[in-house]
Amino acid sequence: GDTAGCTFCHTSPEERCSTCHQRHQFNPVVARKSEQCKTCHWGKDHRDWEAYDISIHGIVYQVNKWDPTQFDMSKKLAEADYVGPTCQYCHLRGGHHNVQRLSTVYTSMGMSNADRGAPLWKEKRDTWVSVCDDCHSPRFARENLQAMDEACKDAGLKYTETFKVVENLMLDGMGEPMPKDLAPDWSGQH
Repeated sequence: GDTAGCTFCHTSPEERCSTCHQRHQFNPVVARKSEQCKTCHWGKDHRDWEAYDISIHGIVYQVNKWDPTQFDMSKKLAEADYVGPTCQYCHLRGGHHNVQRLSTVYTSMGMSNADRGAPLWKEKRDTWVSVCDDCHSPRFARENLQAMDEACKDAGLKYTETFKVVENLMLDGMGEPMPKDLAPDWSGQH
């Protein structure tokens, strides 16, 4: 099941138009809606949709998405005057189809403890700030980026501490593996 779930999204989706554009309709209006990103970017291992949906930007989108005066999806992203950003407005800025071009430094796979001020990340971070300053001041964008960096750093440290506690319990003989039929799944259910 996990393998099938991974390959659904990780088979070069950027090379398949139907990942974002509906196969039988192929309407750019549909592809401009944040819900299209939810197809792949939600759930236990990719919480991007959930993070957006509960953010101030996501709430503005959810409340106003049915009003064409607030979100006119018939306009190209570069021409749109949205009341708040959709996923596409920021990540596909200018109609560019490389979503990762306008993404932040990843926090998964050990990246939470990366030196985010390193020259390696400077261009990516400056680009990220330039997207935010379409609506916000560059200072506001940089301060929020710094706050996210600190939150990722703190979360990474807590994650590492947690695994150290479990490792020590195992070394002390206190942590016996749970029988497979009683082991919780990723969501914490049995």
